[in-house]
Amino acid sequence: MKESLRKSGIDIIGDIPWGTHICQFYQTKEDLMDTLVSYFKTGLENNEFSMWITSEPLEVEDAKEFLRVAVPDIDSYLEKGQIQIIPYYRFYTEEGAFDSEGVLNVLVEKLNKALASGYDGLRLSRNALCLEKKDWSDFVNHEIKLDSDIGNYQMITLCTYSLDRFDAPEVIEVAINHQFVLIKREGKLEQIKNSQV
Repeated sequence: MKESLRKSGIDIIGDIPWGTHICQFYQTKEDLMDTLVSYFKTGLENNEFSMWITSEPLEVEDAKEFLRVAVPDIDSYLEKGQIQIIPYYRFYTEEGAFDSEGVLNVLVEKLNKALASGYDGLRLSRNALCLEKKDWSDFVNHEIKLDSDIGNYQMITLCTYSLDRFDAPEVIEVAINHQFVLIKREGKLEQIKNSQV
């Protein structure tokens, strides 16, 4: 794949190549929104197809309202299909269980359709808050596979995790499977670059 840098929309990260896999640990809805609104606004402005997979504390209508502040013409992007805002349960689970292989297949299919429609690539974010404990092992394996596969595609992924939901071993497991880790400390967003990835 041709190496080209994309604007991340996240000041402390700057420009990134396709295939970048980022995670953000957050504590409040505002922490989450500060990053995600800029991330998606940048993708829309740069001809990327965007998918925002929501879960608590942010539902589909909340996401639209937050975006509307930064992107006043968000409704036109929604109508033409450049951005899809989907609830977590409709995207990640089939018959009540996490389906890792199905998720990867859907992402590649969405990317191929986006490219065929003239978009430069796919920008994705999803929140793992609704993940069931019984699905944790499958989810971690999915993250490992996604991190190794995403480099082959014109995709950028930002995964978000509530610090209130996951314990220390889970946070570490998540962090090692992403190229960048974002966290807000003392009111300031900080970045940790993962040297293992």
